[in-house]
Amino acid sequence: MPLRAQRIPQQGPKPGSPDECHLQDTCALCHLPRAPCPDPRGLFSPVVSPIAGTILPSGSMVVNSCRSAAEQLCNFICDCSNCSDENQCGYLRGSAVLGTPFTCDFEEGDCGWQDVSTSAYRWVRGRASLATWGTGPHSDHTVGTDLGWFMVTVSPPAKTMATAWLRSPVMREAAATCEIRAWYHLSGSGLNQTERPLLRLAMAYKDEVVGLWQSPERGGEGWHQLVAYPGRIAERFQLIFSLTQPPTCGAELALDDIVFRNCGLQEPGQQVCGAEESRCSRGFCLAQHRFCDGTDDCGDGSDEDATWCKSFTLCSFEQNLCSWEVAAGQPAWERNTSLNLGTAYGIPTRDHSNNSRAGFFLHVGSTSAMGASSPARLSSPTFQATNSCSLVLYCHLHGSATSSLSISYVTNSTKHLVRERTGDLGSCWVRERVDFNTTESFKVLIEGVTGSMGTVAIDDLILSPGCVQEQEKPLTTLLNQVGAGPCAAEEVACDSGGCIATELACDFAETCADGSDEKRCGATTFEAGAGGWHDVSVGQLRWGVQRATEPADTVLIGAFLALQAGEGQMVAAARARTPLLGPSGPACAMEMSYRIHSSPQGFLTISVVDHTTGITHLAWHMQGHGGTAGGRVHVPLGERTRPFQVELLGLVDLQDSASAAIDNVTFVQCHLDMVPPGATALSCNFERGMCGWYQDQSSDFKWVRGTGQGQGSDHTTGLGYFMAVDPTAPWSRGQRAQLVTYRQEPIAAPHCLSFWYRLAGPQIGTLNLKLQLEGVEETVLWTRRGTQGSVWHRGWATLPATGRRQYRVAFEALRDGFLGDMALDDLALTAGPCGAELSCSFEAGACGLAASGQRTWLRQSNGTGTTAGPPADHTTGTATGHYMVVSTGRDSLPAGHAAALTSQPYRPSAPAQCLAFWYQLSGRTPGFLGVFVEQSGVRRKVMGISTMEGDAWHRGHVTVRPDGDWQAIFEAVGAGGNHGYIALDDLHVSDGACPEPASCDFERDMCGWSSPLDPHLHSFAWGWKSGVPLAKYPSPEQDHTLGTRNGHYVHFDTSVLGPGGTTARLESQHLPAAADSCLQFWYHMDIPEHLSCGELRVMLHSVAGQRTVWTMVGHRSQGWRGGVVPVRSPSEFQIIFEVTTRRWPIEGTVALDDIVYSTGRGCHSSQEVPMEEKSSGSFVAEVVLGLLLAVITLALVAAGGWYWLKRRGLVSATPAESNTPQGFDNITFRDDKVIISPVPKEGDEN
Repeated sequence: MPLRAQRIPQQGPKPGSPDECHLQDTCALCHLPRAPCPDPRGLFSPVVSPIAGTILPSGSMVVNSCRSAAEQLCNFICDCSNCSDENQCGYLRGSAVLGTPFTCDFEEGDCGWQDVSTSAYRWVRGRASLATWGTGPHSDHTVGTDLGWFMVTVSPPAKTMATAWLRSPVMREAAATCEIRAWYHLSGSGLNQTERPLLRLAMAYKDEVVGLWQSPERGGEGWHQLVAYPGRIAERFQLIFSLTQPPTCGAELALDDIVFRNCGLQEPGQQVCGAEESRCSRGFCLAQHRFCDGTDDCGDGSDEDATWCKSFTLCSFEQNLCSWEVAAGQPAWERNTSLNLGTAYGIPTRDHSNNSRAGFFLHVGSTSAMGASSPARLSSPTFQATNSCSLVLYCHLHGSATSSLSISYVTNSTKHLVRERTGDLGSCWVRERVDFNTTESFKVLIEGVTGSMGTVAIDDLILSPGCVQEQEKPLTTLLNQVGAGPCAAEEVACDSGGCIATELACDFAETCADGSDEKRCGATTFEAGAGGWHDVSVGQLRWGVQRATEPADTVLIGAFLALQAGEGQMVAAARARTPLLGPSGPACAMEMSYRIHSSPQGFLTISVVDHTTGITHLAWHMQGHGGTAGGRVHVPLGERTRPFQVELLGLVDLQDSASAAIDNVTFVQCHLDMVPPGATALSCNFERGMCGWYQDQSSDFKWVRGTGQGQGSDHTTGLGYFMAVDPTAPWSRGQRAQLVTYRQEPIAAPHCLSFWYRLAGPQIGTLNLKLQLEGVEETVLWTRRGTQGSVWHRGWATLPATGRRQYRVAFEALRDGFLGDMALDDLALTAGPCGAELSCSFEAGACGLAASGQRTWLRQSNGTGTTAGPPADHTTGTATGHYMVVSTGRDSLPAGHAAALTSQPYRPSAPAQCLAFWYQLSGRTPGFLGVFVEQSGVRRKVMGISTMEGDAWHRGHVTVRPDGDWQAIFEAVGAGGNHGYIALDDLHVSDGACPEPASCDFERDMCGWSSPLDPHLHSFAWGWKSGVPLAKYPSPEQDHTLGTRNGHYVHFDTSVLGPGGTTARLESQHLPAAADSCLQFWYHMDIPEHLSCGELRVMLHSVAGQRTVWTMVGHRSQGWRGGVVPVRSPSEFQIIFEVTTRRWPIEGTVALDDIVYSTGRGCHSSQEVPMEEKSSGSFVAEVVLGLLLAVITLALVAAGGWYWLKRRGLVSATPAESNTPQGFDNITFRDDKVIISPVPKEGDEN
């Protein structure tokens, strides 16, 4: 590894010197801050340190371990064997996570990027925070969790427009093929304003700053990719990201995964050139048609040598139009510069000839007032008949998906189309080359048509020597200028005549009488042409229609769309897109035949480009595998608003006889109102499909129908299918995954939707059930957050009557947690409302609890409530969580007055049921909380609370022995104080009698034990499961209570401990002060000894602080072992079990079972202390004890048995310790601390 060198102060020009002010004018033009100003001498003059570390002006360091020359640093070529000359260059030598070279993922630092902002609005390196989920990036882009790093803007302006600047170190010598990719995430309430924040990527080189890319005018939240092409740069240069936003916008932008591809020059070397190749001065070969094409492909300019290219005719438009002629009329080609045109989206940011804002080109601006068929026309002189004339030009189509550029030749007033480009090619100049082969004199005709908000531009028209002008009077005449088409702006023509609105074309419904509006929309056999698909490639591959040459091909027959050699100067995958489509229905899918023959580096993908959100979603992917693969595929597209496009992406090596093609494209069930069979079946066990539910395709975070994948079995049979979602799925970056019903007919009466769900894992997020009523904002009917254990729970929600409105229901999984999984199974819809909810967190509503009285209970959160109440709820531990509260101040609830909260009737499902709830009373005169149970009209008081220690949530529970339906009533009585409140949260009814506080065998639930949800604590949650093995959640294969795999316990997988959190806590409810209490529990640890930095602790937490009373260092599995801890606390307290580590990774598991907390009797006098260890060999232990009893009269055997038990740690070492129960011989009590002596290993001496 290279040494880390110290930073050396920048030795730049003095302020005010000519060097410092040289570029002040340029800075003003590009809105760069005036100080510091990019200076060609101050900015690009590195200082070399004595230890061969080169300090760049930004203050970042490149450690040059092989002492490369300064000009070899940051040139995208590894001159050092360890590539240390390409570190801290705005990129590192590679990304370990992404596996890409010359990448900055910000995981190891800032890669040399430096904030150069001139105000408090600036860039910093940061991470996402679950504590502020929803207000910024919810994860980074590299690893997709809150542990990944990115650059982010902070302190947005409140009163004035401001710009945050981020500058790279100096880079050198970018090749013509250089491609820069990065991911950015915009979030904030200001995204819907008229003035949106604007992100730009610019390049400073020579004596100016030119734009490379800027964000589009529309786009939603989420990660978006930017692609920029700087072109051939023969000098040193720097990149600058800037985010400008208006006041009060409050937007936040994150930047991640900056990747530089194909930016290094090809290294010199002598190659053997082919028949159609020539050699560059650097020794490697280049196709002859790449010489004299206006691009420095060789890297030394030898392919563009003036002597070699003197017979070519170049028109760069720097002085005039040369011999080209612009046709009169509007629209028309105009000669202009980027400086004059400004910085609006879609306009070229520089010319191609000089890569300069001051360079000239021809362009056609957006002409929304003109008809759709009005092209601008540029014609050449008349040329002689030829078979060797070619034209190279550079085109720029950006800002509109409907802009087009066509190149034709005209003979005797007949136009022959040679090449057409349609769509948005990006903010770059793209090389295009066409050949003319005609036996008649001809003119070249270049036509440009701009779509709304788009621009078409051309530059550097180069004619080959074979293009010879006619010397005599030209005989060729152009067609008359075509006037405005029959249709107005924003209309398209039908083949049968007449016009329709543009948005009615390609909407999957025939509007034209002849159906022609749906004929060129991408559904095609390619026999009559491209069928609406258009190539938008910018590299050396493109998509084109061709015919099969091998009749034996059973996949592709006749014509098809295939990868071909392209004319672009970039090295990039080929892209083809459909026209603008939509809207589409939920069942919409594209079917196609495909074939790919390629190495593993080749691939085919189908993506959906959503122009509303600006996000491209991958829908299908096929990787090459060295052979031939093919077939027919069904690609879900889903419900989409207009406009969207389907994008086909392909990459193969044509020189290696590779190929890729598609054919027979169809769109199925895409009409907006298309409803597939079974769409009304909301009851579903997912065994044969998804019934009336479908996957929302607008996010890459998705539900998956499967059989478990190591996370557990289904609920229906234990062997079948269910729906699951995993936030750690590769390349899931979306915020939510939705499982949605099709539009349902209105319902006149309430219905009950019941379901089984599972939320498991140490850091799992939120599962919501939402009602989407037509024309009304969606509402949450039910919600759960955080782990509920690896067991199935039943949930239900009442769907209200919808009147005349159609409706949809959606299960929504949020990625506000990154470790775990969610699952759904056995959905059932029945008539009539649901019964009383057995669990209610009040997050989605009051769960049917009815308040009585004029001044009564309210459901609220502290963040939005109007009544005084707890600062945070119990469910989420945040100010946004909800609870029920009643104000007990004299103005709200006078002394003696009552406010009741009554549940719906609970149906008895066991001889005894446990009603548990969490409550909080204000500190002063809160009043009185009475809990009543009402059966058959008889009301019985079961609990009363008037005071509470501290301001935490306390757990209450009562055992109900019902003889019929029963209701719970919570009655608050005012005490006449000035202020006060009583609050309730997290009601839960379960079968069986309530256990004693803090005691639990974990068979039914967790008895009030819980892990804190507060993300500020950076801790993980314990899980709850049975002994059934799960690959995703390793744990003991049997519990302690039952000794079988069907018994339950709590557990924690220590492998997740690390940067995201070094602890996992399990907390009891608040317990009253204890003078002589006892905590007994069973624990199971399986942690390798060499990772024994991990330990299990028992702590007592009270207002006096927190103290550790028991610890156990991690060790290999010894089965279930017992622990006993005396508990003393002068004030109210909590018991906390904590797994922690001082270093990571730490592979292992910890489990707890049969926790018993007893008061007033101490530990030594307790008769409930377990007397034996239950291990995986418990049965063997019982047999051994039986044999010992049978032969106890035999002294020799008894002595041998005593010696064996002593070695196994089951017999006390001395008579003084004989009162210690068996299984606890390694525990010694000293006051309120417990000291654990090491457990002897097999074979250790006593």
